Amino acid sequence: MLTFYHAPNSRSTAVATLIRELGAADRIETRIVCIPRADGTGHPDAANPHPEKKVPVLVHDGHVITERGAILLHLCALFPQGGLAPAPGTAEWGSLATWMTWYQGVLEPVLILSRAGLTHPWLQSTFRGPDAVAARLHDALSRGPWLMGDSYSAADLLLHSPFAWFEDATPDDPLIRDWVDRCKRRPARLAQLAEDTALMAKAA
Repeated sequence: MLTFYHAPNSRSTAVATLIRELGAADRIETRIVCIPRADGTGHPDAANPHPEKKVPVLVHDGHVITERGAILLHLCALFPQGGLAPAPGTAEWGSLATWMTWYQGVLEPVLILSRAGLTHPWLQSTFRGPDAVAARLHDALSRGPWLMGDSYSAADLLLHSPFAWFEDATPDDPLIRDWVDRCKRRPARLAQLAEDTALMAKAA
């Protein structure tokens, strides 16, 4: 049994979008939970199994799976017919896993630290900075329209997401901006954003 815990207009929107892309909505139960938000609204939800009351959360036969990169990889492995990932165990799967973990371990921390105005030699030596992030994305996109080459994948879905939410953080690079725009126009993403908007209005 698969149960997905989602809060609209949050980090879990990427997972909800992936579920649409995979055509797996009828195989996964989605439960809406409340979360504390940056504007002071919301609250920890007792129904949320996340140990920190965050989202996203996927519960698979009683096992709690958190972190977007891990959840997206797991769902792609469970629903390979969706075509958003190479086969597990292949060299290409390793490339996908690299992008997903680079997002969690480098890209998102760099963007958060940059927006917070925080700098320190340790941060620079560990994560590098926005210029290095932009260079890595540019290098990949210069070799194919998508991060994994010719086909849109879960890597594109995850890695474009912060730039879609915070457009001013998008590097001033035509290749990257075009990639973000193409990801934003995906029908599954637009449908999920419309559903999230309706859920937020209903909760207000």
